[in-house]
Amino acid sequence: MQASIRHDWTRQEVAEIYHLPLMELMYKASTIHREYQQTGEVQVCTLLSVKTGGCKEDCSYCSQSARYNTHVEPHKLMTTESVVNKAKQAKENGSTRFCMGAAWREARSNKDFERVLDMVGQINEMGLEVCATLGMLDEEQAEALKEAGLYAYNHNLDTSREYYEQVITTRTFDDRLETIKNVQKAKISVCSGGIIGLGETDEDRIGMLTTLACLPTHPESVPVNALVPVEGTPMEGNKMVSTWEMIRMIATARIIMPKAMVRLSAGRTEMSTEAQALCFMAGANSIFAGDQLLTTPNPEEDVDMIMFKTLGLSPRASFKEEAKTKLEKDAVIY
Repeated sequence: MQASIRHDWTRQEVAEIYHLPLMELMYKASTIHREYQQTGEVQVCTLLSVKTGGCKEDCSYCSQSARYNTHVEPHKLMTTESVVNKAKQAKENGSTRFCMGAAWREARSNKDFERVLDMVGQINEMGLEVCATLGMLDEEQAEALKEAGLYAYNHNLDTSREYYEQVITTRTFDDRLETIKNVQKAKISVCSGGIIGLGETDEDRIGMLTTLACLPTHPESVPVNALVPVEGTPMEGNKMVSTWEMIRMIATARIIMPKAMVRLSAGRTEMSTEAQALCFMAGANSIFAGDQLLTTPNPEEDVDMIMFKTLGLSPRASFKEEAKTKLEKDAVIY
């Protein structure tokens, strides 16, 4: 019998899970993972920065903020042709989801947004799940993206409500929740997680996970990112988090959001194959492929292919849930 899907978790309940002895936590998460997910199947995603740098936000960890002097050189929105070619390359390399990131505080209904809609449409026609992260969205923009063929929208909470203002002051925690609400209203799947290593406490990590798990609909994808400190940002001196901290976050997310794809995201370059294997055992079943995540390093495709072969992992097919739903409906009709 499968564990029930809940949306009424208390912080105390999540804290009790989070603080379990690590081996017990991993076992519990792995057991639930097997109930809801296919063992050994990992979603492979590619993330491309289609508009880089020059962002008005003051996110203390971000190399793309115009407020900080970092290594990132601002670039305007890429051409549609260039982005589509990158998507074709990603598909050839085994990715089934293609994510486009634009360093905007919010999407604006202008020519650039129209170009993004065109990109979404063309990449959707290639059979890839198309994801975007464009900052804050209103209801009309979310509807336009859905109509163009957008499959998922990424909008991370980053951290807890209580710690949020220590990281970002140019938008509020509620602003982020409002965008998620608009995306879900448009029936676009939500990709939302956070970053650990920002100087937050365990309580903040628990708070962020509790917020996600208590949404009316759980995020379809929950990225767990380890901060990669960037020179020139206020957090350049922060220490990288340990593998064990990543595992604790992944396992807790898996237990309280069983159907979500839990994505092992930023920080993978610092992790050995053995460390990543433990993350997969704890419930991670999604990664970003390619040598860069927006502006931070990431393992190259051939390294991941070797890891997949070693661990006996296989890529998850595009639109798997939709295909499953169609089969179930067809079976009922028959």
